[in-house]
Amino acid sequence: MGTSAKAPAPAMQVPLLDLKPQYLPLADEIQAAIAKVCASQHFILGPAVKELEAAVAAYSQCRYGVGVSSGTDALLLALMALEIGAGDAVITSPFTFFATAGTIARAGARPLFCDIDPVTFNISPAAVEAFIAAQCDERDGLLVHRASGARVRALMPVHLYGQMADMDALMKLARRYRLRVIEDAAQAIGSADAQQRRACSFGDVGCLSFFPTKNLGAFGDAGMCVTNDAALAERMDILRVHGGKPKYYHALIGGNFRIDELQAAVLNIKLRHLDEWSAGRQRNAAFYDDAFARARVKGVQTPRAMPGARHIYNQYVIRVENRDALRQHLAAAGVGTEIYYPVPLHLQQCFAYLKLGAGDFPESERAAAETLALPIFPELTEAQLQYVVDTIAAYYRQ
Repeated sequence: MGTSAKAPAPAMQVPLLDLKPQYLPLADEIQAAIAKVCASQHFILGPAVKELEAAVAAYSQCRYGVGVSSGTDALLLALMALEIGAGDAVITSPFTFFATAGTIARAGARPLFCDIDPVTFNISPAAVEAFIAAQCDERDGLLVHRASGARVRALMPVHLYGQMADMDALMKLARRYRLRVIEDAAQAIGSADAQQRRACSFGDVGCLSFFPTKNLGAFGDAGMCVTNDAALAERMDILRVHGGKPKYYHALIGGNFRIDELQAAVLNIKLRHLDEWSAGRQRNAAFYDDAFARARVKGVQTPRAMPGARHIYNQYVIRVENRDALRQHLAAAGVGTEIYYPVPLHLQQCFAYLKLGAGDFPESERAAAETLALPIFPELTEAQLQYVVDTIAAYYRQ
């Protein structure tokens, strides 16, 4: 019996993400910080947490930070603090990570989806405005979703891939209809608009994730809520410890949403390098942009940063023809990729009760079918980046 020929090894390996090169130069400092926490045995809401909360809030142009257990819990805590629950609804994007709409549903509220801008992939202010005009009524000072009867209480824009949504236009709508605003900035710490106003500084609460793959990543799950509202910060601070203040006395029903002291100790060190890492991602994105332009690859659309804005490229996402086949080609060539996100939220089985279907949000559905994230982490070499472009160009020239 003959043996099949073995496929040749790829000329180069380009992983989607490799965190080891980021960690190694900081290893001694991080291990010392972890050892300090271990020696203190102060593991819950200690000095490292307070330091991180102040630093991240300032970095996000906010006054207060409340460290929490994950980016998902940051969103849930924000909804709870704003008393959004049963009978309420929140407008958001269907093209995002599940937690965005998942937390709205977990709070007992109804997600109301509006389509995205095809250029930025962020929620479209025009779509929000059209949705309100077509499907909502103003009754006694409240915005009501006609079909469900739910009170539309909030707007939850997502700053996807590291670029801010059009917050000027969205905040104008929020003020007009008296909506609270929760910014889902899980992928966008430090991103800014053309006036250099940062993500999280516009709405009532900004929600951050420190999941390990983020630009500022912990050694596990962690997140933060930031705000400029002192009363709201105090309420979130209480809610994250089961709503108890003082201890064992509960005026509110909260949850266990605390950030770990060990995670805060790690993040305090990494935060000092965040601008350098974001600059590395921007440099790699610029290399990709130029290399794709030189290659003149038909069927590939590179991401577009808004003029003057600070895009931090948590992901570098291209639009392509024959996306799934291209992804297989790249995998065979040793290039890691990811699809963010293959199924828009309105088509997820768990949201079938919303009675939405294919064709309801065409831009989100098109993005789900055409987008592909390429390796963009700061430590990639130009040779690796060029190899990715060359491999894609070779596919489309077949």
